[in-house]
Amino acid sequence: MSKSIHTEEVDHLFEGILSLKSVDECYAFFEDVCTVNELKSISQRFEVAAMLRDKQTYQDIAEKTGASTATISRVARALNYGSDGYDMVLDRIGK
Repeated sequence: MSKSIHTEEVDHLFEGILSLKSVDECYAFFEDVCTVNELKSISQRFEVAAMLRDKQTYQDIAEKTGASTATISRVARALNYGSDGYDMVLDRIGK
């Protein structure tokens, strides 16, 4: 994990997220914590990651998600050179 985000405050946030027990609880928490646009951006990047893992083309991904090629490239870079967070979560949820 990048040391620039590894702080006590981020640890506290992640502990709070880990305490959530249902999708409804996630909605309640993230609707309070994030703006609608932030949540849509995060969920869009997550969908892009799943589609990249399925070997879909940038053009298909852009058309289906509305993501820019810059966003798709950023997610691809994270999949290839990141901390394996996308892969870990996508594997766990069976995508």
